[in-house]
Amino acid sequence: MSVVGGEMGARTGARASGATSAAGRLIALGRAELTLLGRSKLMIYSGVFAPLLITYGMKAYFSEQLDPEKTGLSIGALMLPAALGMALLMAVYNNLVGVYVTRREDLVLKRLRTGELADWEILAGGALPAVLITLAQCVLYVAGGSLVLGVGMPKAPHLVALGIVIGVVVMAGLAALTAGITKSAEAAQLTPTPLFMVSLVGSGVFFPLAMLPDRLAQVLELLPLSPVMGLLQAGWTGGAAPGETVKQLVIGLVWSGIAVFAGQRWFRWEPRR
Repeated sequence: MSVVGGEMGARTGARASGATSAAGRLIALGRAELTLLGRSKLMIYSGVFAPLLITYGMKAYFSEQLDPEKTGLSIGALMLPAALGMALLMAVYNNLVGVYVTRREDLVLKRLRTGELADWEILAGGALPAVLITLAQCVLYVAGGSLVLGVGMPKAPHLVALGIVIGVVVMAGLAALTAGITKSAEAAQLTPTPLFMVSLVGSGVFFPLAMLPDRLAQVLELLPLSPVMGLLQAGWTGGAAPGETVKQLVIGLVWSGIAVFAGQRWFRWEPRR
């Protein structure tokens, strides 16, 4: 076991042994993971700064290629949901795949399973720092972005909140699933790419699905991140038609259930060397 893996296992085991509740065990594990996360400059950059930088770099694209009259959204109302979507993909999904695979290959997860932690607690505790960082990012993006871009706060903040919560659950579950098929920490830099690229192009991050032909849009609406982006974009416009919002919620909740079930069912706890 690596030095980092042994250190995390020892710290978490000591803290969790004194925790009498699931919440206490989750906090102990999350605190240990946050310590390790703070030592990884790459993960800090990719999870905290990259989503904002990439979204800002897309400003020229949004301004020149997307017609607000066709999309029904202003440039700011396009960029802010895109920033939130990028944060979910990079800070939660991409980062967690690397975290789960690295901890598994270092035998940290195997050691944690010998204690009182349940499997779901290990996965949730490992995801806790990434989730909290993402939620903080989303708050900063909404508040700061609304001021800088002059679009104001969301007209339907409850839809934005629902979109973020569903997005966190879906991305965390899919991260665990992807980690299960990833053989090494090096491979973890590549295996998230297919879902990442499909979500960017087909889930409404780069452009609203309303710009596409109806039949194609109906298919792409079924992608994991599509209902999340639909809710985020509707949050700035004041909400879509009630039927459309209900459909997005249903699809999002279905994906949440699928992601959580599949992530736990097919996660690999043993090293795949």
